[in-house]
Amino acid sequence: MEKNLPHGDTEWFVNDRFGMFIHWGLYSMGARHEWLMNKENIPVAEYERRYFQRFDPDLYNPEAWARAAADAGMKYFVVTTKHHEGFCLWDSKLTDYKAPNTPAKRDLLRPLVEAFRGQGLKTGFYYSLIDWHHPHFVIDNRIGPYRGCTEKERAKMNQGRVQARYAEYMRGQVRELLTGFGQVDVLWFDFSYPDKEHPNDFTKGKNRNAWQSKKLYQMVRELQPSVVVDDRLDLPGAWDVKTPEQWQPREWYTVEGQRVVWEACQTLSGSWGYHRDEDSWRSTDELIRTLIDCVSKGGNLLLNVGPTGRGEFDARALDRLSGIGEWMKRHNRAIYGCTAAPHEFKTPEHCRLTWNPGTKRLYVHLFAWPYGALHIDGLKDRVEYAQLLNDSSELQYGLGEWQHQIGDRLGNSTLTLRLPARKPDVAVPVIELFLK
Repeated sequence: MEKNLPHGDTEWFVNDRFGMFIHWGLYSMGARHEWLMNKENIPVAEYERRYFQRFDPDLYNPEAWARAAADAGMKYFVVTTKHHEGFCLWDSKLTDYKAPNTPAKRDLLRPLVEAFRGQGLKTGFYYSLIDWHHPHFVIDNRIGPYRGCTEKERAKMNQGRVQARYAEYMRGQVRELLTGFGQVDVLWFDFSYPDKEHPNDFTKGKNRNAWQSKKLYQMVRELQPSVVVDDRLDLPGAWDVKTPEQWQPREWYTVEGQRVVWEACQTLSGSWGYHRDEDSWRSTDELIRTLIDCVSKGGNLLLNVGPTGRGEFDARALDRLSGIGEWMKRHNRAIYGCTAAPHEFKTPEHCRLTWNPGTKRLYVHLFAWPYGALHIDGLKDRVEYAQLLNDSSELQYGLGEWQHQIGDRLGNSTLTLRLPARKPDVAVPVIELFLK
């Protein structure tokens, strides 16, 4: 266990709560999952011939992407500067496998960073530890386009490959990202897959030794001391945020019994890259509930968009982002600066609670609209004022004349809010409680 490692600044991170993940690369042209090189066992030369020589995002408009993110209520972004395919969006001096050498003929990362910063979003870079294209990345039997080969075939392809030289290349590229684009707020490495029985045999898996993670992490901290780093370097203690992927924790994420900073990374659909034929898209209401669920457990949501090969967010993505933005416009103060409610406040059925410790306001998110009244244990005599957040319309509280017959069944500490018969016309109604 590495001890006394320096860490980044997560204060802004746990305040902002909502970010955009962007998976964009050559796989967007395949339009059938960002792992198609692995899933379909496409050799490097064939992948280059199909996609690298034809990548021409002529409709790329980073300002439009940034507006969509800002209008959705997102406060930071994380973009795939290089995914597992090895292709780089920026004009790296360390490889020819980059956007300026495609028909795009330009650095695609720099204008994106400028556009998002122009909308007030903080900057995050995803960088893949894996690189199926690099000539010194040792081919293994776990993942990658050659995993279906025989051990003898892989051994032949691995002749002359030196994993340490790849680790050096990787540090050089990360140095470019951390010195060439101003302040970087998030650095998202992805990912390690150790073979515990053979920690130094990189043909069976990749761990901290394969990446030389300690050297990499030390360099990151020297160059950008405050950057928030994720947890995928396989280096205990060398992280600022835990990143559950495509699943929601049942409660605040803990490590060794202690609550930690965490961020759920989720997709609009089943894949991260653009997928033309996918029909498993999540509804806007479900995505809003996912954001609320994260914050109610002290976490963030990093929600992914996979742009098309021509450089656009497709209509399905824009529809979800717009819908989230409509809700956030009226309810964002139940998200920004909020966290899990204190244990003394009991969550009603079909609800989530978020809490702003600075303003001492409690937010009740109603996933199902109650009939007539909402009862909340532990809040009687603690509320100064109650309202629906979407329109600031007052809610009265206390038992009505006809309700006194149920009073005996309610605890002495139960607050009863009287609700309108009809659910407000918003995806998830929120009650704002001003506490004494």
